[in-house]
Amino acid sequence: MFSEKDIRQIEGRNSSVEEVKAQVERFRKGFPWMKIEAPATPGHGITVLGEEEAQAAADYYEKAEIHGKCKFVPASGAASRMFKDLFSGLDTLRSGKDVAPDSPAAKFVADIRKFAFYDNELFGTPEDTAESRRKILGRTLTEEGLGYGSKPKGVLKFHRYRNGEVRTAIAEHLVEAQEYMRNSDGTANLVVTISPEHRQLFEEALAEVREEYETRYGVKYNVTFTYQDKSTDTIAVDVENRPFRTETDSLLFRPAGHGALIHNLNGIEEEVVSIKNIDNVAVERLLPVTAKYKKVLLGKAVELRDRIFGYLHELDAATGEGMAQALPPFIPSLTQNYDERYMSPEVQTLCNDIEEFLLNELCIRMPDAQDCKTRVRNLRKKLNRPVRVCGMVRNQGEPGGGPFIIEEKDGSTSLQILESVQINMSDKKARAALAGATHFNPVDIVCCLHDYRGNRFDLTEHVDEEAGFISSKSYQGRELKALELPGLWNGSMSDWNTMFVEVPLETFNPVKVVLDLLRPAHQD
Repeated sequence: MFSEKDIRQIEGRNSSVEEVKAQVERFRKGFPWMKIEAPATPGHGITVLGEEEAQAAADYYEKAEIHGKCKFVPASGAASRMFKDLFSGLDTLRSGKDVAPDSPAAKFVADIRKFAFYDNELFGTPEDTAESRRKILGRTLTEEGLGYGSKPKGVLKFHRYRNGEVRTAIAEHLVEAQEYMRNSDGTANLVVTISPEHRQLFEEALAEVREEYETRYGVKYNVTFTYQDKSTDTIAVDVENRPFRTETDSLLFRPAGHGALIHNLNGIEEEVVSIKNIDNVAVERLLPVTAKYKKVLLGKAVELRDRIFGYLHELDAATGEGMAQALPPFIPSLTQNYDERYMSPEVQTLCNDIEEFLLNELCIRMPDAQDCKTRVRNLRKKLNRPVRVCGMVRNQGEPGGGPFIIEEKDGSTSLQILESVQINMSDKKARAALAGATHFNPVDIVCCLHDYRGNRFDLTEHVDEEAGFISSKSYQGRELKALELPGLWNGSMSDWNTMFVEVPLETFNPVKVVLDLLRPAHQD
C-alpha cells in the first residue's frame, strides 16, 4: 500500500505506518452508530436551576478549594467560512455582474459603518453601486485592505464601544477571563489553540491590550499559545477508500477536527478548566449574565467533583481497596479478609447510594454485576473519571451538538453530546429522539481534570475511538473522504462523568458569519 517515499513521509510526521493503515481501514468499515436511549431533556438529563439554586452554585464556586484554574479557547483556523458569502459576492462583482439587493454581500456593504473594523479612510462612504460594493468587499477580504478572509477570527475586530474602544475576539476573552477565572493570586490563565502561521497575529493582538487590561482590571494574564499536533492529522482517501495522492504523488493528510485538541487539553496543569470557542463573545454589557452562569457551571462542576471524591474516599475506607492492592500474594488469608469486606452491609449500602446518585444526577444506569467485589470495582471505575459540566441552551435552530442519553458498550447508560452525523436516521427510535431534543450544546463547558488523590487524569485514556466520523471534502476539485477524530466535546470526552445544565440563550453569542456581528449582542 505504501512506498518507501510514503513511509518516509509518514514517519516524518511523527506517525507510524500501522496508524495510517488503521485509518485507511476505518474508512472501509466506518463508525458504529450511537445507541440512543432518549434525548436529554429538562428533568431527565438536563438540570434546570431556579434563581436560588443558581446563586448557590455560584457561591459554591467562589468558596471552593481549587488547584489552579485556566480558560481553554479553541482558536485555530482562518475565518474563511465566516466570510464565505462575501467571497461569493466578490466573485460575482469581479465577473462584471452585480449582487442581489437582498444578498449577504449587499447587506454587508450597506451596513459597513456598523462593523468595528470600519475605517472611513480605507472604505470611504458606501454607495449603491456595483463598483462601491466590489471595493468594500475587496478591502475587507483581501490583502489590498484588511485581509480578513485569511486571518483567524481571534484577531478580527469584533466590537466597537461608544467611547471609541475597539476589541478583537481574543481581547473579549481576556476581559471575560478576569471576571470569572481569576486565581487567588490575581492571575488569569488562558490556553489558546492556534495555527503556527497565525502566532504573530495573535501575539500582536495580545500586546495591544495586555498592559492596559492588566491595569484596568487589576489582573496578571498568563497566556499560552498551543498548536494542534501535526501527528494527529489523518490520511485522506479517494471515493474507493484508497490513500489520496496529490499532484506530486504524495499522501494527503488533513487536520482531524477539534478532537485532536484533547492532546492540548491533556497538557494543562490546572485542575479546573473552562472551555469556550473563540467566536462566542459579546460586548461587555452582557458580561454580568455571562460571568454569572459561567460561575454557575463552575460551581456545579466543583460540587460534582467533591461529591464524587467523597464517595471514592468512602469506598477506600469501607473496603480497604488501596491496602488490598498493596498486599503481597503470599498472604492469602489477609487477602480473603479484604475480599469479605465487599460483601458487608456497610459496603453494599454505600454501593446503593452511589448507584442512586449516578442514576439521578448523571443518568448513569449501572448494569448488574456478577458479585459484590465486581460491583464495587465497576462503581469505582465510573466514579474515578474526569468531570465535565456542559451548558445547554434551548434549541433555536443554531448549529451545535445535541444532548442525549445513550447505551454504552458495557451496558450502562450515559449523557453524551452527539452530532447529527453520529445518529442513524434510518432508525425510528433515533429519529424520534432527535425530534424530541429540546437543547443543544454551545460549547460552554467546565472540566475538572484531577482525580481524588490529586493526580492529573490522562485524558487520552477516556476517549471513545469509535465515536469519530467520516466527511466528504475536496482537493483541487477532486472528491475525497476525510477522517474526523472523536470530537473534543463528543467522543474525546465520552468516558467522563457528565452533567448538563441549562443556561440562558443570552450567554450564547457566536459569530459564525460576519453578519452575526450586527446582532444586538455585538453592538454597544
